[in-house]
Amino acid sequence: MTYTSSLLRLLNERGYIHQTTDAEGLDALAAKQVVPGYIGFDATAPSLHIGSLVQIMMLRRLQQTGHKPIVLMGGGTTRIGDPTGRDESRKMLSDETIEANIKGIFSIFSRLLKFGDGPTDAVMVNNQDWLGQLGYIQVLQEVGTHFTVNRMLSFDSVKLRLEREQPMTFLEFNYMILQGYDFRHLSKDKGVRLQMGGSDQWGNIINGVELTRRMDSQEVFGVTTPLLTTADGAKMGKSVGGAVWLNEDQLPAYDFWQYWRNCDDRDVGKFLRLFTDLPLDEIARLETLEGAAINDAKVVLANEVTKLCRGEDAAVAAASTAQATFAGGGMGNDLPTIEVDAEGVRLAAACTALGFVASNGEAKRKIAEGAVRLDDEAVSDPALLITVPEGESRKLSLGKKKHGVIKRV
Repeated sequence: MTYTSSLLRLLNERGYIHQTTDAEGLDALAAKQVVPGYIGFDATAPSLHIGSLVQIMMLRRLQQTGHKPIVLMGGGTTRIGDPTGRDESRKMLSDETIEANIKGIFSIFSRLLKFGDGPTDAVMVNNQDWLGQLGYIQVLQEVGTHFTVNRMLSFDSVKLRLEREQPMTFLEFNYMILQGYDFRHLSKDKGVRLQMGGSDQWGNIINGVELTRRMDSQEVFGVTTPLLTTADGAKMGKSVGGAVWLNEDQLPAYDFWQYWRNCDDRDVGKFLRLFTDLPLDEIARLETLEGAAINDAKVVLANEVTKLCRGEDAAVAAASTAQATFAGGGMGNDLPTIEVDAEGVRLAAACTALGFVASNGEAKRKIAEGAVRLDDEAVSDPALLITVPEGESRKLSLGKKKHGVIKRV
């Protein structure tokens, strides 16, 4: 359909829309008033990873088109754990850990959204503030009557566990009820009219839409994004070396920059539309580049995403490090570094310490394959003792894309 609101036009043009509960109704509402909309994030780690970045960018698009983004932190629901897409129950976290995680996660939102008291300024709320006040009988009486077990058993998050004969606790079974209640609460308390999320959250969003209508006769809306995968079918958020975290404390800026620089040629246009603010006509030009020229588009992508998530200084430093490492054959200042004393370090241990691989066993396999170089010279003995003269450094490389510095203390 042709959208009249700037919100749905922008979301559609940049590839964010997968499903909507009532596209015409939401479009009409967004065309005439400020729409407060939210996305929920559980606080299971001190940082989100790039699998959550498309959702964060959705909130940014909401604000860019004159609407109000609400970041819902699941201080309450984190204590339960979303069973969606999981075969096992989530590990219980302490109150202190959850609070610390929320503080860590806020940093990425503070970069991408404008917070304040204005009509379109972002706010962050914590569902522990209301879920923690609910009594068990109250939930059963007021909320539980609107959910049937038949319907709950039909959701994928439940069906998959049962089909795989994996246990689902009664605690987890209640997650969808509490998430639906979040939507209803925010509708009453903050005037929220829209919930957004990934395609795997469609059922939970529908629950909230229906619960709000039944309990308050209020019409609210839902929008989901497509399942985001790379061109080779991998799920966004993970790399060979582990999760691609958004926070600097969990992943250095250079490694973050390199993830985007090394993306598949086929993903460049999609990623530029989803994860940058570049104009669409410029993106159209960049994604038509072919051969070696597509690498220029990847550098633009890496610079733009790193600038948004880590700041301009981090993007410049990462790009400079890449230039020095790859074009100049040197060692950029932003490469991962380990320090050694006069006794040095064994080759396999150095590969593991620099984060090239997850274990010494994997390091030995890579060394045997001839993939490791010391100061640009191939090395084949995993027990090789690397010593570094005082005041100097040496470069260690795995393949063409992983480089690190061994520095004398």
